[in-house]
Amino acid sequence: DPRRLAGVSASPGVALGKVVQVRRTAISVEEQGAGLERERANLDAALARARHEISVQRAANSGAASRILDAHLELLADPELIDLAVAGLARGRSAGYAWREAYSSYAARLEALASALLRERAGDVRDVGGRVLGLLAGVTSAPLEFSPGSILIADELTPSETASLDAGRVLGLCTTGGGPTSHAAILARALGLPAVCGVDRAALELEDGTAVLLDGTGGTLLKDPDEAEVAAARAVMGRLAAQRQSERAAASEPAATTDGHRIEIAANIGTAEEAVAAVAHGGEAVGLLRSELLFLDRDTAPDEREQAEVYRAVAAALGRGRRLVIRTLDVGGDKPLAYLPLPPEENPFLGLRGIRVSLERPDLLRSQLRAILTAAALSDVHVMFPMIATLDELRAARRILAEEQAGGASVRVGVMIEVPSAALTAEHLAREVDFFSIGTNDLTQYTLAMDRGNPRLAPLADALHPAVLQLISLTVEAAHRHGKWVGVCGGLAAEPLAVPVLLGIGVDELSVPVPAIAAVKALVRRLSLRHCRDLAREVAGLSTAGEVRARLAQFGREARPAAAGVGG
Repeated sequence: DPRRLAGVSASPGVALGKVVQVRRTAISVEEQGAGLERERANLDAALARARHEISVQRAANSGAASRILDAHLELLADPELIDLAVAGLARGRSAGYAWREAYSSYAARLEALASALLRERAGDVRDVGGRVLGLLAGVTSAPLEFSPGSILIADELTPSETASLDAGRVLGLCTTGGGPTSHAAILARALGLPAVCGVDRAALELEDGTAVLLDGTGGTLLKDPDEAEVAAARAVMGRLAAQRQSERAAASEPAATTDGHRIEIAANIGTAEEAVAAVAHGGEAVGLLRSELLFLDRDTAPDEREQAEVYRAVAAALGRGRRLVIRTLDVGGDKPLAYLPLPPEENPFLGLRGIRVSLERPDLLRSQLRAILTAAALSDVHVMFPMIATLDELRAARRILAEEQAGGASVRVGVMIEVPSAALTAEHLAREVDFFSIGTNDLTQYTLAMDRGNPRLAPLADALHPAVLQLISLTVEAAHRHGKWVGVCGGLAAEPLAVPVLLGIGVDELSVPVPAIAAVKALVRRLSLRHCRDLAREVAGLSTAGEVRARLAQFGREARPAAAGVGG
């Protein structure tokens, strides 16, 4: 259908509205300066004003928005960026001209890197750079304002633009640039706005006011939907709204199937604020605390005290009755740290990542483990090691943990199952851990050899591929033979089609984004474990991801029709 433009899902949901093209006016600045001293004073004043503006914004926000604004404050103090601008001033350029040259070249360098995550950080550099440039040029930057029912289309939306949107007027976002891990995409999910990124550039040619149907779940933009398509979309939207209301009302109730089987619904979080939100949304545990958020976007590693404060705050928010699974530092060549130089790698996804980095730098791991142990008195703390591929890696990490907790608090230990070798040797790993947590995002890309961040490959990198499901099943069987529990903390845990088959395979915990907790709990309550087990056995005999999805969709429609509408 030529009306349908394909992209990549950045934030789930469906929206009907009118196109509003986001166009920006270029800021002009004089090239020649009025002397080094005066231009340096102008630059310093603009940087100080920008820091003040961002600090005010940060105080008014929490969660994802506050973390992103913290990163913007770090950028304003980035010595490399400042040095580039000062070098321009020394060549006689004006503060505005030198600053624009500096942040543009800095962003261009990021965009040329192999890592999709780092390429998307270029948007933050341009966002912060544009803010300072506007201050230097005397251009007032006001929040974007739109009419009710707007669906915004842009080459790219900056994080600050996204954070300032009025969700009562803007119904969805569509960009030709960016990606699902960009800060703008993260904010769209936090705001509950459907969003599609990486869409065909033909979207930029749509006229303002054009009627469109944005499918954030499927990653498409449909121009001029017909009456039937509009009616179908409205039905989905109405069903989702009613469903969300009833789900929120029952969020605190346990997730038990119609035949009495309990499954724990936990939260994936990054901050203490999200821990509070997880409890409010009915989360029974934290299945994944992403500790790397403490380490990213800064020039020095967080010290032990800073880490301990964060872990203790999260533990206190949960209380002793809820489990807290803290994943140790999960970075690598694709997510390098300024203070942790790693050698260039031809394929960073197959290089120093996850536990390999921690074993390469045991000082960082020891400091982190000591900080984690301070939280053990406040909650049921579990430590989880990421990207474990071999039993030797697990044993090396456990030796370090044993040395740090000697004579002190003890914690349970688990590993992420996110590479095929871990799933295939789960029998051996299960003898030496207390639990497994399956990271389906990485497990899928490593099993299928497909970069899930590549727009061309994203639709093919399907976690419901029979090979991935078989590895999940092998992991669960091995764990249960040794009396260990298994969670799923990847994107598959919150996918409505997947929940029945994961229950049928025998997964004990689903760890999902905070906004999805109530919906997943409600879905579990409508399912029968016996039917889910029958479904899992049937799906095990299918040969393609398409066949699996078709059968799961049929199950949703026929066996449990009420469940089919969750998530659209």
